[in-house]
Amino acid sequence: MKARRQAAVLDIVSRESVRSQEQLRQHLVACGFDVTQATLSRDIKELGLVKRAADGAYQPAPDGALPAVSIDQARHTLQRALIDYLAGIQQSQQLLVLRTGAGEAQPLALAIDRARLGDVLGTIAGDDTVLVIARDARAARTLIQQFEGLAAN
Repeated sequence: MKARRQAAVLDIVSRESVRSQEQLRQHLVACGFDVTQATLSRDIKELGLVKRAADGAYQPAPDGALPAVSIDQARHTLQRALIDYLAGIQQSQQLLVLRTGAGEAQPLALAIDRARLGDVLGTIAGDDTVLVIARDARAARTLIQQFEGLAAN
């Protein structure tokens, strides 16, 4: 439920000019999510949403401007995301395809991005699939071991 709600938040702020938590909450209610202000506030923080200077609308933080978190926090968040969302991994050369449940790919990709793993060049998330681009095939194999190890704990 959390993953779907957070994916909905990301979708809403990418399509709409949302300037307040109440406005965002109303959009979520219209999508079928009954959410409290406290939960929404946590989602905004976890997703790293910031307000645009031009109009005050929420947007994802620009790359490189993610909220300051320690490496330990980012790795813990990645571990939680892998445990909660990862359904499978496949490799093709330096590409990894991570399967998730519906609406869970974006939060997992965000956790991978924030962990700033040296072998990861970038991620692309759909609804239930994350494409992870590794430095090379060897790095991809290392990432599989790392992701599976974190998900098993």
